[in-house]
Amino acid sequence: MTQTSPAQLTLGDKTITLPVSKGTLGPDVLDIRKLYAETDAFTYDPGFTSTASCESKITFIDGDAGVLLHRGYPIGQLAEKSSFLEVCYLLLHGELPQAAEYEKFETTITRHTMLHEQFDRFFSGFRRDAHPMAVMTGAVGALSAFYHDSLDIHDLRQREISAHRLIAKMPTIAARAFKYSVGQPFVHPLNKLSYTENFLRMCFAVPAEEYVVNPVVAKAMDRIFILHADHEQNASTSTVRLAGSSGANPFACIAAGIACLWGPSHGGANEEALNMLKEIGTPERVKEFVAGVKDRKYRLMGFGHRVYKNYDPRATVMKQSADEVLAAVGDSNDPLFQVAKELEQVALNDDFFISRKLYPNVDFYSGITLSAMGFPTTMFTVLFALARTVGWIAQWKEMIEDPSQKIGRPRQLYTGATQRDYVPISSRG
Repeated sequence: MTQTSPAQLTLGDKTITLPVSKGTLGPDVLDIRKLYAETDAFTYDPGFTSTASCESKITFIDGDAGVLLHRGYPIGQLAEKSSFLEVCYLLLHGELPQAAEYEKFETTITRHTMLHEQFDRFFSGFRRDAHPMAVMTGAVGALSAFYHDSLDIHDLRQREISAHRLIAKMPTIAARAFKYSVGQPFVHPLNKLSYTENFLRMCFAVPAEEYVVNPVVAKAMDRIFILHADHEQNASTSTVRLAGSSGANPFACIAAGIACLWGPSHGGANEEALNMLKEIGTPERVKEFVAGVKDRKYRLMGFGHRVYKNYDPRATVMKQSADEVLAAVGDSNDPLFQVAKELEQVALNDDFFISRKLYPNVDFYSGITLSAMGFPTTMFTVLFALARTVGWIAQWKEMIEDPSQKIGRPRQLYTGATQRDYVPISSRG
């Protein structure tokens, strides 16, 4: 971070100087930390869309250009050439690992995938029809009751152990949430399998028959995890940082992030996009649907993004994964996929969409892909949480190690009643 020419702000009869900082990429940032002290005024920014809440070296997004970088590496390159565990290492440590470093990291994660045996009893406390995200929120928060030896956030080694445990155990918890919801027995991790292969096996293997992981599906799942690993200061990441700013343990912070992600405006968008495609039904109905969108009769899901005003770089990779998975499972003529491709083509060539910068986002194709893999819609956000865990941890870790961070305390524009005296109930007219 470097300083550029400062800005001046005049408010009433006061003029103050505001430092202006410049990051390695992105717009300049006005430092308003002393604004209240010097002017007795706050800024008003609902949703914090024009406010930098922290300094970060992890992820950079240029929504206008359709750019997403993790530690400087384009998401397309990572999705094509890397693996999810390597991206985990990158997000946590800032650099891609050397061969020996990666081997050690992979071994550590693999050996942490088991859950404490008493932990399995925790799942039976939920109703059988509980939503898997309800199970995830409770289960991840409960980890702090089982792993007391890694709760000291001021201890570097304990922070590292917690990070490893969360990355390793999240697939096991997610798979158990799935198995519990469908009434099947839990499947334990198998150390000879990769991170993603292990997760798929824990989800879909049953004791009655042999299960072999489809390598195409495993590669696509790994790619999906990479695409969702981190996405800068979104709602759930900001929640994790805010919870962490109070000194809460990492398991509680990640549980808070999962709860935020559960919201349909955040993690549930791919389910809504899939439901939209089901509503359209056939490619022949796409033009009718588009006309309905223009007349505000139908809601368009899977297009546009709070940040991206260009083609979501993750959507390109997701479309490729959808092609590969549907071919691998013998469903390349899937009607929903045909609807999606037709809708994308119509939208990319229609001034209504172009002028509003409504391009396909990562959710547009992810629902089709996950459904083809065999996951019900109730699991979509769970998979998102599994992948995003490493991003949350990396952001939490960065916040803990930043000496300038304070406990989060947003201010407000108060528009309620002014001070008034209490009136006894007998005297209220």
